[in-house]
Amino acid sequence: MSEELNKNAGCSPEDCASCGGCGSPLNEHRTITLTMDDDSEVVCAVLTTFKVGEKEYIALMPLDENGLSSQGEVYLYTFRLSPSGDPLLDNIEDDDEYQAAGDAFNELLENARLAAASDPEDENP
Repeated sequence: MSEELNKNAGCSPEDCASCGGCGSPLNEHRTITLTMDDDSEVVCAVLTTFKVGEKEYIALMPLDENGLSSQGEVYLYTFRLSPSGDPLLDNIEDDDEYQAAGDAFNELLENARLAAASDPEDENP
């Protein structure tokens, strides 16, 4: 698998991929283009990176040709930066490790939902 990290400006409330508006702590829109085993390419929005123990993980949302995600599918990979700052992703091979990463990501989502629900600035008059 190879990755290409892109940073783009702009944000649209209907398009989570344009700004990470789904609760992502990332301040900039980022995408990664994954090259799959069959050489097909999948553009994914970077939702967040997070730690579980000593390892760092990345959550990616595959996007369609319009830059949207209708499936709500999320890919999880281990994540680290090369010495030159390039992102390096690896598959999570261990079932227990994948479960722990998935649980941690779900907890991040739940915390973001709770924070958004309790934010008085988000309420419409």
